[in-house]
Amino acid sequence: MPKMKSKSSAKKRFTLTGTGKIKRKKAFKSHLLTRKETKQKRNLRYSTTVDKTNKKSVKNMLAI
Repeated sequence: MPKMKSKSSAKKRFTLTGTGKIKRKKAFKSHLLTRKETKQKRNLRYSTTVDKTNKKSVKNMLAI
């Protein structure tokens, strides 16, 4: 059986950390930024980890 291919969109969006967690960027930071509070935009800057409920599906997309 051939190797599983990873989804190209997932490769662009997620990265693995050294401890095996999956890093992702936060949503709602792409457009319509004039109506959002500065505090909200500041908190959207930083990356976070994928929740444990979505971890399995993201790992399948990355073919890990």
